[in-house]
Amino acid sequence: MVKFAHMADIHLGGWKQQELQNLNFQSFVMAIDNCIKEKVEFVLISGDLFDSAYPSIEILKETFAEFKRLKESKILCYIIAGSHDYSVSGKTFLDVLEKAGFCKNVENTTEAEDKIILNPTIYKNIAIYGYPGKKSGLEIEQLKKIKLNDAPGLFKIFMLHTTLDKAKGTLPIESISTDLLPPSDYYALGHLHIDFQYQNFVYPGPIFPNNFQELEDLHYGGFYIVDTESQDYLKKIQLKIKEVIALEMEIRNSLNATEKIISELSKMELEDKIILLRLKGQMEIGTNSDIKFQQIEEFVKRKKAYFILKNTHDLKTKEPDFEIHIEHSENVEEETIKAYGVENPSDFNKFIDPLMSALSVEKQEGETNENFYNRLLEGAKKVLTF
Repeated sequence: MVKFAHMADIHLGGWKQQELQNLNFQSFVMAIDNCIKEKVEFVLISGDLFDSAYPSIEILKETFAEFKRLKESKILCYIIAGSHDYSVSGKTFLDVLEKAGFCKNVENTTEAEDKIILNPTIYKNIAIYGYPGKKSGLEIEQLKKIKLNDAPGLFKIFMLHTTLDKAKGTLPIESISTDLLPPSDYYALGHLHIDFQYQNFVYPGPIFPNNFQELEDLHYGGFYIVDTESQDYLKKIQLKIKEVIALEMEIRNSLNATEKIISELSKMELEDKIILLRLKGQMEIGTNSDIKFQQIEEFVKRKKAYFILKNTHDLKTKEPDFEIHIEHSENVEEETIKAYGVENPSDFNKFIDPLMSALSVEKQEGETNENFYNRLLEGAKKVLTF
């Protein structure tokens, strides 16, 4: 009989926006609070504790403080690497956490002929096995060779960071069949950001949504507390940290879109909310640049919203349809730009010619891709004056 927490896909440091990165960490703090309150014996983190194998010092300092709280509460922690915090070199900051005595990485393998043998980490009458997630699903083929070094009579937990065939839905990604995995009493999964259970295979979902779509779908994160003594052994802990308001609008005319968006937002209670603004449609008048997003952001700030995220991926600008007559073929570029400007008047047109020149530079011999990219970017910034 054991009571433990199962979490995954924490992705500390993952959000670029500081406000959302803060919420991500606060959700993790809330998860630790719940583990201490529930008096679990140990915590399983099934990959992607960090969003990178090499997180920032600030993220590390805050993370260490939370693991210290677990340790002071005499709660053990077992981890595996995920596809984000995994490193081909085998060296990540998970090793630093383990070296500090805050957790135990349960990946312990030996190879025998064409098999990968997983050795257990023993806690009382529990045998915990683990295999890490890797970039681009490279762990899939290796998992087909997995065999557990048996621990007879013990409750077996298998920690995995991968994609199950039963859970992937229509996603066009590599997966492994549940039938190919060695028998265990509980499969503590991570990688797919979904709340999913099939028999004893469990994905707890992320601790906090990791992108715009996940905020739309999930609103907040969560994890599971597993109590093998209870008949309903899975208890979902929802980490409701901020309310999410999603506004989806179809835009045909970008010239009056700003006013329409603000009008819709003014009907909502925005204080301390995360606002998701999704714009879609085929614009018949104007372009994306005509929508005054800064004005919209200033409006929601005055309404004391916590943060606003916008998504314009499905907002399409009508392709210009015009014919030109080229008098001098040697000036085809110049005449095309001039004709386009007449048909599509815009303040941006003055940047077209110098921007094309800035982007037409060639990569120098021996120049790295990164340096070439930075040189192109700097040239474009000078033209656009930012």
